[in-house]
Amino acid sequence: MITFIGVRHHSPACARLVDETIRAVRPAYVLVEGPVEMNARIGELLLGHQLPIAVFSSYADGERHHASWAPFCDYSPEWTALTAGRAVGAELRFIDLPAWHPAFADRRNRYADAEQRYAEVIDRLCREFAVDNVDTLWDHLFEVAEPDGLAERLAAYFDLIRGEAEAGADDVAREAYMASWIRRTRREAGDRPIVVVTGGFHRPALVRLAALPGDDEPVEHALPADASGGSYLVPYSFRRLDSFDGYQSGMPSPAYYQRLFEDGLEAAADHLLAAVVARLRGRGQRLSTADLIAATASAAGLALVRGHRHRSRTDVLDGLASALLDEALDVPLPWSTRGTPAPGTHPVVVEMVAALSGDRTGRLHPDTPAPPLVHHAVAELARHDLDRDGNRRLDLARDDEREVSRVLHRLRILGVPGFTRRSGPRTGIDPQPVEEWTLARDDRRLPALIEAGGYGATLGEAAGALLAERVLLVGGDVERLAAVLFDAALAGIPDLPGRVLDAIGRAIGATPEMGPLGRVLEIVLALWRHDRLLGTAGSAPLGTVIAESVARILWLAEGVRGGAAPADLPRIAALAAVRDALVHAGAALDLDRDAALDVAARLALSADAPPDLRGAGFGFGWSLGAERAGDPARVVRGAFTPSSAGDWLAGLFALAREEVLQAGGVLDVLDEAMDAMGDEDFLIALPALRQAFEFFPPRERDTIARHLLARRGIAGDSRALLRLDAAPDLIAAGVELDGRVADLLHREGLITT
Repeated sequence: MITFIGVRHHSPACARLVDETIRAVRPAYVLVEGPVEMNARIGELLLGHQLPIAVFSSYADGERHHASWAPFCDYSPEWTALTAGRAVGAELRFIDLPAWHPAFADRRNRYADAEQRYAEVIDRLCREFAVDNVDTLWDHLFEVAEPDGLAERLAAYFDLIRGEAEAGADDVAREAYMASWIRRTRREAGDRPIVVVTGGFHRPALVRLAALPGDDEPVEHALPADASGGSYLVPYSFRRLDSFDGYQSGMPSPAYYQRLFEDGLEAAADHLLAAVVARLRGRGQRLSTADLIAATASAAGLALVRGHRHRSRTDVLDGLASALLDEALDVPLPWSTRGTPAPGTHPVVVEMVAALSGDRTGRLHPDTPAPPLVHHAVAELARHDLDRDGNRRLDLARDDEREVSRVLHRLRILGVPGFTRRSGPRTGIDPQPVEEWTLARDDRRLPALIEAGGYGATLGEAAGALLAERVLLVGGDVERLAAVLFDAALAGIPDLPGRVLDAIGRAIGATPEMGPLGRVLEIVLALWRHDRLLGTAGSAPLGTVIAESVARILWLAEGVRGGAAPADLPRIAALAAVRDALVHAGAALDLDRDAALDVAARLALSADAPPDLRGAGFGFGWSLGAERAGDPARVVRGAFTPSSAGDWLAGLFALAREEVLQAGGVLDVLDEAMDAMGDEDFLIALPALRQAFEFFPPRERDTIARHLLARRGIAGDSRALLRLDAAPDLIAAGVELDGRVADLLHREGLITT
């Protein structure tokens, strides 16, 4: 005899039904929807952990890396199937496909319900029972309803859903595999009873498939030869189980359902009310006795109107909302929909949802096996005195401290909490090779390390695999690829940069904008020039990326067309990076200096190019000492027009700031041109001019100020010109007002000069 129980994952009502059925039937076998690869380790699963926990599974090959979780809490029907089955002496078996099977390729969580498969029938049932969503419907039909006849009602519910929903190819594959296990177990059991516990969606198909004749055996699925992977237990948390936090599990509000499972409906309702009140008061929200009486009365009234024998979760929440919220809401209440609370949710409602979620975190039994990465990380933390609270300062010029830095960066890359980099080099040419870190013990460290263990057995191997995966995820985004490259350098992963550089090389030819390429060129050039600390100085692959970036940026620059648009600082910086590459790497990498200067000269003279690129083109040639750039003072005088002066100067200053300071004649020309501008033209040009002169650091601005004072024969403090007593926009508004007043006085004949 086979008893099929279709359940909703993480449902207390289903968990109780499973427990009662198994203890009544006392089956020889209990078959559970779960990862078949854990069959040999069910004893490990039942060691005596503090729930919630999860089976974490990872898979990696040359094409993909996949990770998934199969979570269990006290009220998970799958968990009660295991514990009740062990109590009656049954043989326990998981019967679903391995977590790494392609059927789970699009799932991060084995027990995540997919209500979209049967949304139409759910919507119809919600309308029929006048409820908002599947969670409220489920409570109404099963959690709050009378327990008598629960099995029959569940079977009818899932038969209805499955009868009107089409199973996908992944479901078909899983169900065929689970059915093969059921048929095999039936042959082994003979006349002895069997209990099968699976998601309710699968139950109708499994009843049909299991009845088919046949002596087939379940396929033994093994990892492909070129793949790696494994499954380990990890501590889980109520927060990760909560659909309000983004997990599409069977049930939201795990703290509420935990109390419902342990103590019943009335105690759960009372606990929910107390938890919300305690949390709101802890956040400084004033709640009067009258408020609580009103909320309690409202919840009881709603339960009566809705036909509930006890207050349900939504009865209590709606009662609290009616008593505590006295203004109109901009977004729907979270429990009236599915998923995370919408932006703009009332703060009191956010705290109510958090109170229902709870803060429970699981804990593994001390004898639980852990992946090799955990042991390696623990050893590394102990060896470098990193398993503590406090701060750590590292001098990267020292070999021993650079090694510590690499350990910390590997932990950071893997997302292990408790290791925060407060400051440190952002490129390979930072003048101070010093890092500041904050260390903190964190209860989330162990689960993070176990989950990271799917990437490799050591911190270096795991961080390298994760960065390699990130290369695939960012696609052709060259800026993010460059960031991966710098992370690899910081973490001291020698075999990664080649793969990253290959991806960058492919992306360079497809990048349509100068700015991102300029950022890549800055990072790669810095690593190529100076990065002996990180081990990439003089690298041939880096040199290839430099050459490809230079060619692409120059090609893109000649294609830019446009009028007097605001200066585009990223594209100006890209030309500056090309200039730096010619200066510092031109000879070593055989970069074509003459071709680059020709492009710059054409940009400087192009009537179609925007002003910032014309100025940058001239500054490019001037900074490289090219005779073809022309006389700087004459060029500046010819290019200076009020409408575009600031944008043109931004390009010039970005590429030839030092040359401008050294050639006093250019400052004189600029001074004359600005003196000649009328008030209206000056106000129009002022914002762009301010942006252009921001390329000069404070000391060089002081040099300009002293030059202007000397030119006028004024003895004074040049720094006074750099400090305004009022905000610049206020001064500009004042100048504009003065001009309007002067015009009015002239018009009325009150002044004639």
